[in-house]
Amino acid sequence: VQLQASGGGLVQAGGYLRLSCTPSERTFSSYTMGWFRQAPGKEREFVSAIRSGDGNTYYANSVKGRFTLSRDNAKGTLYLQMNHLKPEDTADYYCAVRNGRIISGLIQQAGVYDYWGQGTQVTVSS
Repeated sequence: VQLQASGGGLVQAGGYLRLSCTPSERTFSSYTMGWFRQAPGKEREFVSAIRSGDGNTYYANSVKGRFTLSRDNAKGTLYLQMNHLKPEDTADYYCAVRNGRIISGLIQQAGVYDYWGQGTQVTVSS
């Protein structure tokens, strides 16, 4: 499965961006999909995910209330709407897919995802 991620860019603090991720294979609804980010000099961290099966969404505490994850099954695309962006949101954002279900306790672990996109850069200026 290849993942095409897009939507990154440069925005001022308080602004917004929408990231998109489209898998090459369209058994979309069976995937658990998520976003991770990695800032320069820091480890990759969980941002948000949507679980296959029940469609429950999960967010890191740092983005809860500002970011919204959604999935368009017809288009086969995952979206991350990022509002009220802060300079600390600056990072490369990576889309990830797990082929199949996952227990909620593991959904924030990067190691459980099977496929990764190439990353899209988000820069938030102060």
